[in-house]
Formats: sequence, C-alpha cells, structure tokens
Amino acid sequence: MLFDGSGRALYAFTRDPRRRSVCAGACAKAWPPYVVTGRPKAATGVKASLLGTTKRAGGGTQVTYGGRPLYYYVGDQVGQVRCQNVKEFGGLWLVVGPNGRLVR
Repeated sequence: MLFDGSGRALYAFTRDPRRRSVCAGACAKAWPPYVVTGRPKAATGVKASLLGTTKRAGGGTQVTYGGRPLYYYVGDQVGQVRCQNVKEFGGLWLVVGPNGRLVR
C-alpha cells in the first residue's frame, strides 16, 4: 500500500472520477486531500510513471496515483490504517497498492 514520506497511509475514494476529486466540505475534513507544492517524488517501490497531480476545485494541488486522487484519514497516525474498505460519503475508501490498484 502507499504511504506519504512521513509514513501516513494514503487512500482513494471510489466516487472520484479519474484525475478529479469530488470530496469537499465535510468529506475533506474527514478525508484531507494529500496536497503538495511542486511535483510529487516517488519513493522506493512507487512507480514514478503512476504519480501525478490534479487541481482541486477549492484550490491546491492534490497528488494522484494511477489517476486516483489520494487522501489521508483524519484519525490515522503514522503507520496506521484504520479506515480500509469503509463506506462514507457515498463511496468506499480503500488503500492503493504500488501497482495503482485499489486494495479490497
């Protein structure tokens, strides 16, 4: 599964179309987007070719992987995965594998 540079788990939302986030408002408070300034960098085991970004409607640049916008879960700490396969805000929240596929 994917983690940010600090070791926090990254999730994808099944309601998001490719390269576009629909998670805003209360959704984005519970599931903050993984945003960056500049280009994201691939760590060991991550495919640089799958890394990308998308502009958020409210501003900011969100990281994508395999076209899927990435998020944190507000209740996770470093190394934790508390909300895998959770249904919230009309879709499922799933971790993303290094191959870009959702882990069920």
